[in-house]
Amino acid sequence: MKVIYNSLFKRTSTYAVAIMASVFFFERALDVTSNTIFDSINKGKLWKDIKDKYE
Repeated sequence: MKVIYNSLFKRTSTYAVAIMASVFFFERALDVTSNTIFDSINKGKLWKDIKDKYE
């Protein structure tokens, strides 16, 4: 616990950078997960699935 405090929480600037990095990775993971769920629910209805029929 002391290592985490000394490396991240002791200075405000490193704390802020750690929060921004965490938010970036969380947002990216949420985006990929939601797109995967959307694609699986709408499989066969999306343009990427049916474009071969119309080109």
